[in-house]
Amino acid sequence: MEQFIVKSIGKIHVDDKGTRLVLDKEYTPALTNLEDFSYINVLWWFDQCDNADSRSKLIEKSPYKNSPEILGTFATRSPERPNPIALTCSYVTYIDTQNGIIGLAYIDAKDGTPILDIKPYTPSLDRVETPSVPKWCCDWPKNIEESGDFDWSSVFNR
Repeated sequence: MEQFIVKSIGKIHVDDKGTRLVLDKEYTPALTNLEDFSYINVLWWFDQCDNADSRSKLIEKSPYKNSPEILGTFATRSPERPNPIALTCSYVTYIDTQNGIIGLAYIDAKDGTPILDIKPYTPSLDRVETPSVPKWCCDWPKNIEESGDFDWSSVFNR
């Protein structure tokens, strides 16, 4: 099996000060001219699922209502996967280039989660105008802006 070296570039912080990415000092120059992008794609590590059991789970009981009972890991956004890598598109609220901090409206990660990489969201590469999705999730929000007000509890099994 081929091995790769992946290095954290900082941590995600979620606390009473808000949600933000705090980069290690050596990576602050990489923020140069990022300020005009309103969204970024954040690649982060599901560090709490980095264990043999989570990495070997390839089939799971569906967490979604109205979906097939069993789903393959690659048909879910589960943190339990062969490589616990996550991707979240996030709205940028501010960028402090001097201190290596990016404020976010939201990210689905816990405080202290390692950041792997940041990429600017660009519609020409990241947006699909008419994607096909399974029937069981076709009524989910069509964009990230609508997702914030969506009742996600109506989608998941309890």
